[in-house]
Amino acid sequence: MKLDKKRIVITGGTSGIGYEMVKLLHPHNEIIVIARNAKKLDDLTKKFQNLIGFQADLSKLGDIEKVGKALAKQFTTIDVLINNAAIQNTPRFIDDDFQYDRISPEITLNFTSICCLSSLLLPALTHKNKAVILNINSGLGLSPKTSSAVYSATKGALNIFTQALRYQLETTNISVQQAFLELVDTAMTIGRGKNKMTANEAAITILKGLEQGKLDHDIGKVKLLRFLLRLSPSLVAKIMKKN
Repeated sequence: MKLDKKRIVITGGTSGIGYEMVKLLHPHNEIIVIARNAKKLDDLTKKFQNLIGFQADLSKLGDIEKVGKALAKQFTTIDVLINNAAIQNTPRFIDDDFQYDRISPEITLNFTSICCLSSLLLPALTHKNKAVILNINSGLGLSPKTSSAVYSATKGALNIFTQALRYQLETTNISVQQAFLELVDTAMTIGRGKNKMTANEAAITILKGLEQGKLDHDIGKVKLLRFLLRLSPSLVAKIMKKN
């Protein structure tokens, strides 16, 4: 799919990888951004002319349904849905700073919202031209790490959901894709890891894969992770357990 003159919905487009995708896509496409922070969303719509913003907290089911229905009502056709928004809480269940009430919002934002938006926007994505649902995943969707149990679980679930939805929609105009990212330098990863991919590099690579129609796009070190999982799953588990 050539990303030109398309109507593209991006979640979490006010910062990090989402913001970099907005910058790359905006000059030649109609961009609709769903984001939680109203101030950042307002600043974004002022910076990029004709960009349309929808404020919603995608960790809340009520907000997801409200924004999904509003989009479906306002736009009869959508060409691309990029499910990018996510959070990652790192305290272990046995840590003193672990917070029970963070479990549900993390699952809802990282996984449930993607299922819901894919359903609510399906009528707008179904039309005579090619359309894409692109889910931004992580290498942790292939192998979990100790410090992010819930996040890893949501990304693993997203991997399976993406594949199953792809099967369901294979006779339609909609291609269901996912991009598996290595560690990217964003606000979410401050203080974690070294030699990270920049958000701009990640955005460029993600969009190139979208245009090329890559169904499961392994980015950066995820290629090595995928190889090691085939070669020695036990070695990968041992490495990831230390993180």
